[in-house]
Amino acid sequence: MLNNIVLKNVSKEYVGDGVKTKALCDINIEFTKGEFVSIVGTSGSGKSTLLSIIGTLDKQTSGQLFFDNKLITNLALDELSDIRFNNVGFVFQQFNLLPTFTALENVIIPVFNRRSSFNKTERARELLNLVGLGNKVNSFPSQLSGGQQQRVAIARALIANPDWILADEPTGNLDTETGNTIYELLLQLNQKKNCGVIFVTHDPKLAERAGRVIEMKDGYVISDRAGTNI
Repeated sequence: MLNNIVLKNVSKEYVGDGVKTKALCDINIEFTKGEFVSIVGTSGSGKSTLLSIIGTLDKQTSGQLFFDNKLITNLALDELSDIRFNNVGFVFQQFNLLPTFTALENVIIPVFNRRSSFNKTERARELLNLVGLGNKVNSFPSQLSGGQQQRVAIARALIANPDWILADEPTGNLDTETGNTIYELLLQLNQKKNCGVIFVTHDPKLAERAGRVIEMKDGYVISDRAGTNI
């Protein structure tokens, strides 16, 4: 179980054509399991870079990342892969569903080649029921609306029963009403499963509804405060 995520003096630089661009600047922050945290800021503020480092999809240029007081900065790639699989579920702006796979098959993908203590098909069906798509298990992505495809993506993120969901602009490709529905679904999962949610968004109205709001600008955290928690 992953209870705490801590970043200490984390910075990230990208180099292109001999020019250094600093995406993150000395980030010091802690997340506690069960929180619903939004990260808000304009495009290029560092939100997605921060989420990628938290989820070990990217590596910081300097600083340290701790999972439950364990320094994971220099772990081998296979060790990081196991940590991600056991602790973190990802939801992205792009649904990233395989078009020739059904909703059920798309949910199973993360555990397809892994040993598990549960029946994979049964778990996938349960999760599709949980996100309101129990009647769409055999539907292909082309037969689903954008909101339904994002629900499949959320079910996929939950297949290994993670302690955290890292959601990067999950409502960015959706209309306002559907985006609100996806937000409500993530909030319900947070409350019912005690699953920590870190929700990156450019929408200040959605961000304010989280229990905690982190605002970023030019790679810096400029505000870390309570939200309305609704």
